[in-house]
Amino acid sequence: MGRIVIDPLTRIEGHLKIEVEIEGGTVVQANSSGMLFRGLEIILKGRDPRDAQTITQRVCGVCPTPHAMAAALNLDSAFGIDDKIPDNGRIIRNLILGASELSDHVLHFYHLSSLDYVDVTKIKSYEGKDPFLTSIKNFINRGELSPFVPRYEGDYRLPDKLNEALVSHYIEALNIRRKGQEMVAIFGGKMPHNVGILPGGVASIPTPDNISSFLWRLKEIKGFIENVYLPDVIALAKVYSDYFEIGKGCGRLLSFGVYDLEGKEKDLTKRKRFYSSGRTDTSMTYSEIDPSKIAEYVKYSFYEDSSTARHPKDGITAPKPEKAGAYSWLKSPRYDGMVYEVGPLARIMVNYAKGNEKVRKLVDSTLSEIGVKLENMFSTMGRHLARALETKLLSEVMEDWVLSLKIGEPCYVPYEIPEESEGIGLLEAARGALCHAIRIKEGKIENYQVITPSTWNVSPKDDKDQPGALEQALIGTKIKDEKNPFEIVRIVRSFDPCLACSIHLIDARGKERTAFRIT
Repeated sequence: MGRIVIDPLTRIEGHLKIEVEIEGGTVVQANSSGMLFRGLEIILKGRDPRDAQTITQRVCGVCPTPHAMAAALNLDSAFGIDDKIPDNGRIIRNLILGASELSDHVLHFYHLSSLDYVDVTKIKSYEGKDPFLTSIKNFINRGELSPFVPRYEGDYRLPDKLNEALVSHYIEALNIRRKGQEMVAIFGGKMPHNVGILPGGVASIPTPDNISSFLWRLKEIKGFIENVYLPDVIALAKVYSDYFEIGKGCGRLLSFGVYDLEGKEKDLTKRKRFYSSGRTDTSMTYSEIDPSKIAEYVKYSFYEDSSTARHPKDGITAPKPEKAGAYSWLKSPRYDGMVYEVGPLARIMVNYAKGNEKVRKLVDSTLSEIGVKLENMFSTMGRHLARALETKLLSEVMEDWVLSLKIGEPCYVPYEIPEESEGIGLLEAARGALCHAIRIKEGKIENYQVITPSTWNVSPKDDKDQPGALEQALIGTKIKDEKNPFEIVRIVRSFDPCLACSIHLIDARGKERTAFRIT
């Protein structure tokens, strides 16, 4: 029996360890380990509840915006104003979050995942006049190959012209990502860690200037998605169509829904949203969500056993770094005791199962063009395709949202902090279902819990020894070359894992001076 350890697995957000056992060329056992502990939930205890709005965004420097939204929804709920947010506030929140998501998906495909399929080193012999390719050629000829190497070797199949196009778009996507970040800052004040989203609404107001500034950037990004991003994903999917059969996973999908289209329904799982909440599986049957059935388990996590099987409102963060048998700092969230995958694939398939006509039409036409079936969406390539499809749908509706803002009307509602209360914020981050839960006592935070999308997807085995969603996607995978396990990294990156970054100090030449581990 062979063993492959990838630690850290790079080109994801944060650091992840993957360990698999191989028998007869097939993965028979997989462990996914998040090896960082940050303790933000502990830091929040005893603080003013409004501090959660700022501190929880520090969960991540890449995707802080969904945490700003989840914290705001959570505090709206706890403060009793969740059905009073003005329409302008609701819409501007959607625009800030949507801009963040467009930016994140472009980053994930071109700068994190495409290098698993694109051979950048071929550009060394490029003789054309594309300025982006010429800049890459000059870069390579200076002998500087990072971040394109080191890499696994041996499975780069794209035709030369398509390979060149994707490398050129890698550079173009950097500019598109910048535009997306600028859109976040227009209404959010800055990026990362925006200051625009607040409990009660938003801190910015619509003006002719910021509406037009947001809109022209959105139109440019929308054009890129329609004419470059989605066609690139489809072209790559045709060449690597075998990845519609690899990395299936647990076959169960869950979405909290996202982008509020109204603000009067207090139950977030029943609120009308652009992407509805719900569950589905390989049968494509739609089911609603009951948040009371969510619990986190810690048998294989570095936490006290007494903290297992708890709903997020009653969750405990009790670290135990030396726990025998544990192999991850991530807990194991489960719905009704079962493993679920979250993310763009879940959003698209849940809404397909619910009968969303726009989603169905786009998915069906795209799958027909590629020549695969709906069941093939449960796969490595299906996750990439779902991400690109939802980006197209989102960029189209965001034009309507920004033009529906009403200049001069309120964006914020005042509130008082209750002495005792509790709340919950449920929505979709770019990477999937995100939950914030708070309990307030004597006007301070008594308990705060966060369940991130990657905790759902990258979790270790639970108390029933059920492997997590990513672990299940790896088990059963055939590995052609154990020295170049392309299959493993392609599956992992299709989930777009996001783990908190460690804390480092470097000097100006990039030399690491020291590293801190907080326990």
